[in-house]
Amino acid sequence: MCEQCGCGETSADQTFEEKVKEIIASTIRPALQAHGGDIELVETDADNNIKLRLQGACQGCPGAKMTMTAGVERILREQIPEIKEVTAVD
Repeated sequence: MCEQCGCGETSADQTFEEKVKEIIASTIRPALQAHGGDIELVETDADNNIKLRLQGACQGCPGAKMTMTAGVERILREQIPEIKEVTAVD
């Protein structure tokens, strides 16, 4: 059963992209929105790379790089160890 919402889907049933979207929606987005920001999943690929775009107050913020590496990337890697690379795009 999905730990986040109890929907009955196991994480083994989810695609890589679905796992990323779930973590963004349940954990990362609410934290960013609480500070006037947001995040967009731009792309995932077959090699388990992720491209993300910070939005709102996070876009252009001097602390955006720290938010991406110490926050977003850390959370994603803890939940999805098979991630190869997380890249911020403009």
